[in-house]
Amino acid sequence: MTDLGHVLTEAFGDEDGVVDVADVMQKMAEHKGCGTSSEGGKASCGSSGGPEDMDPAIWEKVKNHPCYSEEAHHHYARMHVAVAPACNIQCNYCNRKYDCANESRPGVVSEKLTPTQAAKKVLAVASTIPQMTVLGIAGPGDPLANPAKTFETFRQIMEAAPDIKLCLSTNGLALPDYVDEIAKYNVDHVTITINMVDPEIGQHIYPWIFWEHKRITGIEAARILTERQLRGLEMLTERGILAKINSVMIPGVNDQHLVEVNRAVKSRGAFLHNIMPLISAPEHGTVFGLNGQRGPTAQELKALQDSCEGEMNMMRHCRQCRADAVGLLGEDRSAEFTTDKIMEMEVEYDAAGRKAYQQAVEGERQAKVAARQEELATLGGATSAIKLLVAVATKGHGVINEHFGHAKEFQVYELSTAGAKFVGHRRVDLYCQGGYGEEDSLDTIILAINDCHAVFVAKIGGCPKADLLKAGIDPVDQYAHEYIEKSAIIWFKDYLAKVESGAIVHVERGDAAIRQGALLSAA
Repeated sequence: MTDLGHVLTEAFGDEDGVVDVADVMQKMAEHKGCGTSSEGGKASCGSSGGPEDMDPAIWEKVKNHPCYSEEAHHHYARMHVAVAPACNIQCNYCNRKYDCANESRPGVVSEKLTPTQAAKKVLAVASTIPQMTVLGIAGPGDPLANPAKTFETFRQIMEAAPDIKLCLSTNGLALPDYVDEIAKYNVDHVTITINMVDPEIGQHIYPWIFWEHKRITGIEAARILTERQLRGLEMLTERGILAKINSVMIPGVNDQHLVEVNRAVKSRGAFLHNIMPLISAPEHGTVFGLNGQRGPTAQELKALQDSCEGEMNMMRHCRQCRADAVGLLGEDRSAEFTTDKIMEMEVEYDAAGRKAYQQAVEGERQAKVAARQEELATLGGATSAIKLLVAVATKGHGVINEHFGHAKEFQVYELSTAGAKFVGHRRVDLYCQGGYGEEDSLDTIILAINDCHAVFVAKIGGCPKADLLKAGIDPVDQYAHEYIEKSAIIWFKDYLAKVESGAIVHVERGDAAIRQGALLSAA
């Protein structure tokens, strides 16, 4: 029996070891993904989930996967290898760029790799970044439009580094043809980009598809695409392969329709739904960008995610990565591992050393969870209708450890008497530019976190602190190098006490802007 067969039998088999496919699909459909509470109040995975909250086989797959677990993304890294240049559809929000180092968005790479180059790069990165647990192929085209290169890459990595999880991200057009091959190479995480289940809407997103050796346009193209996507999702579920659904929120095109997409993918067993904002800056050269199609505001995106969360769990920590990204989500270390550098490296893959390092990471992770739970318990039975957002400057590991002026993004948490919940992130331009503050950058930072009541930082200068206070955002620096969620809960308790005493009046904040350019700031 294959490894996948053992997993399915252990997780879903009856006393005779027989697996009922319909039962598998039902359990997967009922299962809630990362970061929210399932029936009975337990988190399924993510912030406080653990092996007691889900099937052991699923826990093993998600516990150190930074994309499938919000909690894991603070501690574990991923990498993408750009071995799949060709694509079989055209999206109005996509413009693939090669040899491009100044943009951070899907479809962009600095260099394309052969499978052999990719395999060596993976070993080099895994030896340098021992918390790198996941290898994904996400382009710059579609992995399944480049099946030979994609599966040869997986074969080499599976043999050389069997401890690394394998993933791919696809538009789903060719997915039904390759599900068996995906299972063969132990690829147990697949992301499908599904932006519609109604061809009338799909025709405004996809100009054409290339299917069965011909180009098809219009409603017919969208009809074929959605049928193939949903069938592929069902086939993944039947085989116990976890599926994450990516959807791009395009205001006025599919924003209202994505609620229907959410229901459709949940009913077919999707594990997690990731609704992302449209990136539509004109300089990217996409159809939507050149036509002036706007992306959503921060509150529009959050409202849609919140409305879908009742159906299934939402991924809110996606960074819309490049197809050659390396490192923790929110950072990119790909420049350290260019082809010329890795081909000169003598790589010694230390599986035992990686395992020991990851065990230490797990200890750190559990300490953070324990600290949060301890502080959450002090809220007791407190109730309040107040919910608010705070921004956090962090380099990772669940700690407030970044200077305000050095932050390239802020993580956003929603605080309530239920605790601290991660709900997103905001990319920003660096405030500190060569040792001095840039006032134009500060204006854009304030706009990006304008819906937040406070910003938690390790350190902040007097000038930006004054401007933040003037904008109604409390700069909080007394919790430097402390755990994010524990610190946020302490601050929130104090905030509620001040409101109750009349020392302050709680007011709702305005909306905030999602940075459309997604360009990499200078370090």
